[in-house]
Amino acid sequence: SSIAESSRKADVGNKVTVVLGAQWGDEGKGKVVDLLAQDADMVCRCQGGNNAGHTVVVDSVEYDFHLLPSGIINSSVTAFIGNGVVIHLPGLFEEAEKNLRKGKGLEGWENRLVISDRAHIAFVFDLCQVLTSYSPSSLGTTKKGIGPVYSAKAARSGLRICDLLSDFQEFSERYKNLALQYKSMYPSLEIDIDGELMKLEAYVDRIKPMVRDGVFFMYEALHGPPKKILVEGANAALLDIDFGTYPFVTSSNCTVGGVCTGLGMPPQNVGEVYGVVKAYTTRVGIGAFPSEQSNEIGELLQTRGKEVGVTTGRKRRCGWLDLVLVKYAHMINGFTALALTKLDILDILQEIKVGVAYKVDNECIPHFPANQEVLQRVEVQYETLPGWNSDTSAARTFEDLPENAQKYVHFIEEHLGVPVKWIGVGKSRESMIQLF
Repeated sequence: SSIAESSRKADVGNKVTVVLGAQWGDEGKGKVVDLLAQDADMVCRCQGGNNAGHTVVVDSVEYDFHLLPSGIINSSVTAFIGNGVVIHLPGLFEEAEKNLRKGKGLEGWENRLVISDRAHIAFVFDLCQVLTSYSPSSLGTTKKGIGPVYSAKAARSGLRICDLLSDFQEFSERYKNLALQYKSMYPSLEIDIDGELMKLEAYVDRIKPMVRDGVFFMYEALHGPPKKILVEGANAALLDIDFGTYPFVTSSNCTVGGVCTGLGMPPQNVGEVYGVVKAYTTRVGIGAFPSEQSNEIGELLQTRGKEVGVTTGRKRRCGWLDLVLVKYAHMINGFTALALTKLDILDILQEIKVGVAYKVDNECIPHFPANQEVLQRVEVQYETLPGWNSDTSAARTFEDLPENAQKYVHFIEEHLGVPVKWIGVGKSRESMIQLF
């Protein structure tokens, strides 16, 4: 039929560029997003909450983002918080105000932010539950109350932005029920229900102008005039609720599928998928970490790389680059190119090891083990590469890098079958070398 014919010919619309963490988070996604956001029209967050932490340095001012898409720092960008994100309203405004005090980057942010009406709200008791129960610390979470919100969402007892803006009486009833439900589970929980409702009601007028039907908003953005749309992943592949090192994971899908479900858009509109990989591996909190170096190498990486969490202030555990793990992230996400960050941290090493295979009970396994106990028993097979033992922080082209640093990059590309598009050798925007 003619409809089928025209549908086949129909242009899928604008493509979104996706930036995702390929390890356990803290790979430097904020920096890659910041680079791409300079000529973007729209930057989106599709999952997670204020448990993410992205640091962006502009004109030597350091901005910290947790819930706001970090691309909002560009005054011509529209920032969109999708339905897959959980929103702690006080946290959102505090974050904006804190960054406003640092520099000019965030002026007029309220006019540039769009929030999906289907996004779930994180409440104070989600936070309190985390602080009064013992389980999250044993999982190594950020204690931001993200897990409880996603739990409530899955249990169908959550409340969304659209509920807050609809009938406040009805919202209050549901809020009270939810609060009492929490109190029955955690008797020591103190919740000032009326006080909290008053605070929430005060946010209604502030956020109303920012809220849209997210699906319709996204559809119009994809099918309107040409636009550069960027999606900023939070957390990372190995923290994904399905594919991460369960149960030491976050509560959302931080792999490419979360982009479609978290923004309400079809997969054919996904364009480039950039994986961000640190030149070594770090992990915050507990859980298996096959290439971890609990020795002077790990300490050196931790101190040289200033490996402390943006959200939690916790020291990160450090180890060699594990390509088995990155390859696994690539199987799920289909990276079209990689950003390799913090290469300069390896500058002083005589030799550098790279994990290339896993053995369990003396047998090589072709996959990344799902089970924690098995993962704890993994023996990483390393390839040892010569270090370059010189300062790379002034390099601005690939050719500026020492020969052994170039070889390190090529080794990664060849092993994964994915090209490296950027190499980070320092904190500033200028220290991201672009290869193509």
